[in-house]
Amino acid sequence: MNDVSVHFEGVSKIYPHFTLDDLSLELPTGTIMGLIGANGAGKSTTIRILMGLVHQDRGLVHVLGREMPREQAAAKLDIGFVSEDMRLYGSATLAWHMNFVRSIYPQWDQPYAETLLRRFDLKPRQKIKGLSHGQRVKAALLLALARRPRLLVLDEPTTGLDPVARQEVLGELMAVLADEDRTILFSSHNTLDVEQISDQITFIDRGRIIASDNKEVFLDRWRRLRLVLSPEADLPSLPGVVEIGGSGRLPVLVTNRFDPAMVSACNDAGATVQAVDPMTLEEIFVVNVHSRREKQTV
Repeated sequence: MNDVSVHFEGVSKIYPHFTLDDLSLELPTGTIMGLIGANGAGKSTTIRILMGLVHQDRGLVHVLGREMPREQAAAKLDIGFVSEDMRLYGSATLAWHMNFVRSIYPQWDQPYAETLLRRFDLKPRQKIKGLSHGQRVKAALLLALARRPRLLVLDEPTTGLDPVARQEVLGELMAVLADEDRTILFSSHNTLDVEQISDQITFIDRGRIIASDNKEVFLDRWRRLRLVLSPEADLPSLPGVVEIGGSGRLPVLVTNRFDPAMVSACNDAGATVQAVDPMTLEEIFVVNVHSRREKQTV
């Protein structure tokens, strides 16, 4: 599994009011995976299991070749974790935190830490309680990145950041992958951030993975077709249609298996294709969720 940083196989965790159900996924080394889901979908539970903070009820978890949770101590030496609600010591300075982390992790890169201080416009002598929310997030990211972890796990790191701070954080995450041996798992409900930096996308809803693939595959295959039907024509049968909207003679189809030949097929069936619209990652996610939930209620 040297080419896979994270491996989940049939992982489940049962709570009284929530179940993470039969989750399987792989995160290849050197990639950024965006884990997208609404609040309460199971993103944080997945990350807690990955970090060994929560023990799965069944299934196998390997992180950086280590079995979790049994080998979590060894695995965490190479994992950097950042969450938007991480708590640092308010009365201590950023310099104190840097020295503390450096004393624990021998791979601490001081020149890189100083570079991040400049990029993030952070002052090492400033106390944490005097930092804004965005500055605290960037401070936590600095403490994780300067350790040079092989795996970086981010749980909603850009929540609440202003646009400038968000771009600074996202830009640094992209720079991390200049080293092809480093890997990022980026959990968020903000699909725009995920779309900017991720190359692998996983959608999770109500404790189950509903889709997982390369980002470009999602963006290439999903299309919204706007049709005009002639009076004698029926709605054409197209592959991969997951949603039908519009009304009457002006239907709108969403397909996850788009092929340019579909336009000719529609014309042959008496339907004029007015437009073939690309879809954003957010639109693809929403259609995925609605489609799955409708099937569950049938």
